[in-house]
Amino acid sequence: MAAAENDAAKLQILKDALYDEVRQHGSETRQFSQKDLLDLNVIPHENVALLLRVVQGLCDDKLFIGTTGHVSGIAWRWRSREDAKKYTSLPNDETMMVYSVIDEAGADGIWNRTIKHRLNMHEAVVKNCIKYLESHQYITSMKNVEHPNKKMYIKANLRPSDRATGGPWFTDGELDTAFITELEMIVFEYIKNHSAYLSSVSGHPTATRVPKKSIKGPTTNGSAEEARGVKRPATEITNDDTAAPHPSTAKSSTKSKAFLPLPAGYRQYPTVTEIAQFIHDTGITNNTTLGEADIQQLVDVLMYDGLIEPLRVDGRKGYRVTKAAKQDTMPFSKRQQELEAAAAAGVITADKQLPLMGVEPTSNGLTEAPCGRCPVFELCEEGGPVSPGNCVYFQRWLGLED
Repeated sequence: MAAAENDAAKLQILKDALYDEVRQHGSETRQFSQKDLLDLNVIPHENVALLLRVVQGLCDDKLFIGTTGHVSGIAWRWRSREDAKKYTSLPNDETMMVYSVIDEAGADGIWNRTIKHRLNMHEAVVKNCIKYLESHQYITSMKNVEHPNKKMYIKANLRPSDRATGGPWFTDGELDTAFITELEMIVFEYIKNHSAYLSSVSGHPTATRVPKKSIKGPTTNGSAEEARGVKRPATEITNDDTAAPHPSTAKSSTKSKAFLPLPAGYRQYPTVTEIAQFIHDTGITNNTTLGEADIQQLVDVLMYDGLIEPLRVDGRKGYRVTKAAKQDTMPFSKRQQELEAAAAAGVITADKQLPLMGVEPTSNGLTEAPCGRCPVFELCEEGGPVSPGNCVYFQRWLGLED
């Protein structure tokens, strides 16, 4: 009896020592093979039989988790003592199995039907186990944006992953399009202001004065030659034509602002890191934290829409707006206010508002006329179901609709 107690005490010492060494040599996700455990120099003389007894004792205490698929076959991961205590406090094996499946699902959560099929349990048994685990705050239900109609479960002490919640772009399981659009405009405005320079371009008179070559008809103080329409010498024309030009033919030089491309070799085009830092410093996202990966998604959307383009100079990847000279110099916030006011006044309709980002799309007569983008162009012919005589698109385009 004393020998058995002594052996159990030695086994417990080895279990504690091996568990502590494993925790110091890897995270909960690392898998330890048999060789890895022997290399920790806890088991004396690399006794494999003793190692298996120690590992089995740790598995019984729920401190070790056996896994398969390792390059060397079976392997083990460690579990925290707090989680192990939860496992040992469960009332039966069925509840323990359900909790184990939910635990393995991690921050992505798992569907209740997946639990039932994976464990091959009756639905009523799974429901009772889930009810027990929820009532004791071991697990909690969650929403998954990828599966909005499925009942998902996750460990109560875990935060759902961005894949499950949709990250910062979803609010209460719904895609926040207004938030995304606002951030896209802010990012675009930042790139526009830091990838082109605002310049004042001087205008030129659109018309010049043309000297009189001859005078027709009688004049008050003119000579006979002038009355007959004889041309005067150039000197007389220059000295005589001193009157102020007509307002319609003389325009003063004006200045207009325009964005112009930066010179070749410019190295300070804004990067994703700088854009993320700008968003963080301004605090415009309130309580939503955006990382560089989130900002990269916004930048990618702008790039795929053809609003910006990437370029690399001396190993630095930055972004600049396309068609800088055609960009609107008005900030998007002011332009948005003017468009909203114009729409409210009925000057423009919502479907004809100008884009808040980028330049207006190029157009020509073919694209503006209904025929250039007609969805039933192939069916249009005289006497057919669709013809120019009864075309509703032409009536709408010409403003002839009742």
